[in-house]
Amino acid sequence: MNDTLPTRNLILGSSSRYRRELLERLRLPFDVFAPDLDETPQPGETPLHLATRLAMAKAQAVAQQFPQAVVIGSDQVAELDGQAIGKPGNHQRAVEQLSAMSGQEVVFHTAVAVVCAETGFAAGDIAAVRVRFRNLSAAEIENYLHAEQPYDCAGSAKSEGLGITLLAAIESDDPTALIGLPLIRTTQLLRQAGLEPLTAPKTGASA
Repeated sequence: MNDTLPTRNLILGSSSRYRRELLERLRLPFDVFAPDLDETPQPGETPLHLATRLAMAKAQAVAQQFPQAVVIGSDQVAELDGQAIGKPGNHQRAVEQLSAMSGQEVVFHTAVAVVCAETGFAAGDIAAVRVRFRNLSAAEIENYLHAEQPYDCAGSAKSEGLGITLLAAIESDDPTALIGLPLIRTTQLLRQAGLEPLTAPKTGASA
C-alpha cells in the first residue's frame, strides 16, 4: 500500500496540538486536517461510547476528503461517577471540575481510530486511564490554574506538566493516552493499515 499512496500518506484528523506533538514521536511524515464535526453527546451515551464514536467519526470525515490517505482520529472523554467531563473552556469551569475531582478517581477514555477509504480499512481501539486525584485545597486549585491555564484539556489538568502535582496515582497500559493519543494502540492500528513506523520513510518534519 505504501508504494501507491502519495509521499505524505498519513493524516492526523485533529486540531489538538497535544496529539500532533505525540504523533511526531513516531517520526512519520504527516499532515494535519481538523474535521468539522458535531461532538454533542447522544442521549444516554456513556463517556466510553462517546469517545469511541467521535474518534471513528473524525477519522471517517477526513478520510472521505482524502480517500488515499491513512487517517488517524482520536477523542478523549473523562468520566467521574458515570458523568462525562469535557474541556472546561474557562477558569470558573476548571475550578468546578478540579473541586469535584479532588480526592476522587477519574477515568480518562482515550479512543483512537485509523481509516483508509481507498482500501476499506477502518478499525479503532480505546485506552482507559485511571487517575486518582489528591485532596486539593482551594488555594492549590487556584495556584495551579493560574500557572498552567489548562482550559483546553479534559479534566482541567496537564499530567505532562505541573498538573502531575495534583495526582496521587495513574494506572494505564498505554502511557501517552492521558495526554491525548495512545501511541501503543495507534502504532498497532497503523501496522494493520499497512503503515509500519519502523520501516516507513521518515522526513523528520510534519506539515
